This record gives sequence, structure tokens and C-alpha cells, in this order.
Amino acid sequence: MKGFEAGLFVFMLAAFLGFELIKRVSPLLHTPLMSLTNAISAIAVVGAILIAGEKDASMLSRILGFTAVTASVINLVSGYLITDRMLKMFKRREGVAK
Repeated sequence: MKGFEAGLFVFMLAAFLGFELIKRVSPLLHTPLMSLTNAISAIAVVGAILIAGEKDASMLSRILGFTAVTASVINLVSGYLITDRMLKMFKRREGVAK
């Protein structure tokens, strides 16, 4: 049970730290921050696949791993779509006078 408590403690610290860091980010830096968050989510996908695909994994580990893969992939794809849409807002339209 000690490993679970340590993992839960690290998760809570990471959640609070992440919330505080993102809350203080300037709106100008939002797009680069989204790209970085997408990269972190990609790492989470790989970790979740490793957990879910373990040979001797319990059913609970497989279900949680599948849930983590699904949530991370949804986050990854939607984050890239939002970042792409934001970047398109800054492109100049052709035929518009300067």
C-alpha cells in the first residue's frame, strides 16, 4: 500500500503544481504551452500502452490502462486540432491590403 500512497501523493503534487503553472501563463504563450502539453500527453499514451499490454497485468490494470490510453489520445488529438486552429488565426489572408 505504500507504493499506492506515494503514487497518489506525487499525482496530487503534480496536479497542484500544473494548475498553478498554467494559471500564470501569459495568453501569448498559450500556443507553445499547448504544443508542450500535447507532447507530454503522447508520453502518457506510451506509458499507458505499456501498462495495459503487460503480460501478467491484472484486469484492473488493463481497464485502467485502456482508459488512460483513450483519454490521452483524445487529449492529444483535440490539443493538436486546437493548436492548429489557433495558428491559422495568425496567418495573413491573401488579397488583404497591409
